[in-house]
Amino acid sequence: MAAPATEHVRNIVLVGQDGAGKTSLAEAMLFVSGKTPRMGTTHDGKSYMDYDPEEIKRKFTIGTSIAPIPYRDYKINVLDTSGHPDFIGDTLTTMQSAEMAMFVVDAVAGPQVMTTKLWREAEKMRLSRAVYINHIDRENANWDTSMALLHARFGSRLAPVTIPMGVAENFEGVIDVIRMKAHYYDKNVGSEVVVDIPEPYCEVAEAAREKLCDLVAEVDDELMMKYLEGEPITQEELEGLLDKAIAQEIFIPVFVGSTIIMQGVQNLMEDIATYFPHPRSHGRYQMAGGETIAIDETKRPAAFVFKSVTDPFVGRLSFLKVLAGVLEPGMELINARTGKKERLGRLYVMMGKEPMDVKSAKAGDIIVVPKLAEAKAGDTLSQTGEIAVEPLELPEPLYPVAVEAVNKKDEDKLGTFLARSAEADPTIRISRNEDTHQTILTAMGDTQVDMLMNRLKEQTGVDAQLVPVRVPYRETIRKSAEAQGRHKKQTGGAGQFGDCWLRLEPLPGGGYEFVDEIKGGAIPGGLIPAVDKGVQEAMREGFLAGYPMVDIKCAVFDGSYHPVDSNEMAFKTAARIGFRAACEKANPVILEPMASMDVTVGEEYAGTIMGDISTRRGRIVGTDSNDAGETIIRIRVPYAEVITYTKDLRSLTRGSGSYTIEVEGYEEAPHDVTKKLIEAYQASRAEGK
Repeated sequence: MAAPATEHVRNIVLVGQDGAGKTSLAEAMLFVSGKTPRMGTTHDGKSYMDYDPEEIKRKFTIGTSIAPIPYRDYKINVLDTSGHPDFIGDTLTTMQSAEMAMFVVDAVAGPQVMTTKLWREAEKMRLSRAVYINHIDRENANWDTSMALLHARFGSRLAPVTIPMGVAENFEGVIDVIRMKAHYYDKNVGSEVVVDIPEPYCEVAEAAREKLCDLVAEVDDELMMKYLEGEPITQEELEGLLDKAIAQEIFIPVFVGSTIIMQGVQNLMEDIATYFPHPRSHGRYQMAGGETIAIDETKRPAAFVFKSVTDPFVGRLSFLKVLAGVLEPGMELINARTGKKERLGRLYVMMGKEPMDVKSAKAGDIIVVPKLAEAKAGDTLSQTGEIAVEPLELPEPLYPVAVEAVNKKDEDKLGTFLARSAEADPTIRISRNEDTHQTILTAMGDTQVDMLMNRLKEQTGVDAQLVPVRVPYRETIRKSAEAQGRHKKQTGGAGQFGDCWLRLEPLPGGGYEFVDEIKGGAIPGGLIPAVDKGVQEAMREGFLAGYPMVDIKCAVFDGSYHPVDSNEMAFKTAARIGFRAACEKANPVILEPMASMDVTVGEEYAGTIMGDISTRRGRIVGTDSNDAGETIIRIRVPYAEVITYTKDLRSLTRGSGSYTIEVEGYEEAPHDVTKKLIEAYQASRAEGK
């Protein structure tokens, strides 16, 4: 495929709820265009687009795949994305590379939660939008209800450009409202047959045409005045303004059909090529410094990396949107983030998983480059290194799990795999909790975690297990106490002798403070640091349940020593003994970390969430509302109760809720929680752990 001119490129990202038929729409477009010899399907694992073993097993899209479809003298880059909430990060970064978001909606279920979320994101990005209502031939499909739900959810600027002839088992084909013709896909011919609109559908087609003209007329003030005065819009005027109306978001076209039987697909492709915005008409890209850049093949080469994956056979693949100039193999560009040069060894156009070499790529096109040394999603490459696209704000991953290799010798392999996964997917975080000595993988949800663990096994052979995240409890004291720590050991030669008196006091918010109150040389000054070290070691071990102790002031105020047997080790041991003896009298308690949360839900779920939080020992701090009419519930709750709240909130709100969380401060744990933690600690010690 020769490098197309910028005006002949269409970048269409398919978005929406899982199960609506995004992948089958891409497969249908590939087949109708003649790009593939058969219609790929996901249910039998024979999809051109969903080729990853995890996608085949789960029967839904996980990561973006691309179908470059030739249609007439146009190139339509169809980007098929995931509709699963765990993989929304990949979907959003892909949306950033396109000019048009095609929302695929099921004619039975209507627009669902992910459709609404992604619609709002498309609005923020100022992406042009269109809707394809799929599965109109299914039982219980309802065209009127689907349109009513779309209007209620997304506004009155949506209008059909195709309408169905019949629904469910009576579905026959579609009516093209723009050209006022009926279309039937004939499998024997292998293309759509175009005929006059059957008489029973003429009236509804005329009504749809009038709605279309009402919206499109707004593009041109002079035309609008003529139209309001009763002068009809001509066919030439309508077709001449459709592309502007779509690009300016004055009008959002709605298509209908059935991808499985390929009805309404060829007509859709015709309208994509004819009316959908090309890269130059989309507008300018926002730069990190506040400037903007226009898509222009006459400028110096620049490209934006919107996705990065590691293929077990090919290595790293970087998906690039060409912003300016013409890219060619062998070209060197500078990464704005690293300041280092990246050499474009080869240029690929991907057809699903199959790479095809190309000699060049012009501004506006999407290509794939293998083996870029350091480029990752979000990077911008240019000849000067001074161009950087503004980073996309992605949702924070809030689902932490602890990962450990079953075999300790595989820890390095595990670490390398997790680091590469986090580099490829910005919604994955890898960290090491030094308090609990765990490797923490924070993801968007359990499906993303499960997929990563499966890939780890398949690609590296490493067996890993998920273990509960250890909550970073703390211990402290509530009153002052004094105690002696005395250590005496005689072994026949030089012995060990240490003797110190310690006073412990609560130090709220102060961490730890050590005070030397020794007078008269009761303990030599050179041995005082050993007392301090012994106390700190004892604090790290904890007293009640093995958790580090905090907010304690310790004073050493008396003691004795032996001129021969006293040494650093003896006084460290004496200090540990004295510290534990004083803790026993100082009312020790366990502190639990507290989380501040803002939970955003529809008003209908607010009561459910408040009730659920109360069962988790949380308290409602306040409520508010946002511009979308949702309720924001501000909460203070023990962190241990909401570690896996991502999964719970989805269940409680049917996937529509969201939240932010910040662990801040500690509060004394209640008696029942303290008792469980102490019992677990004692049981663990009894088992020798």
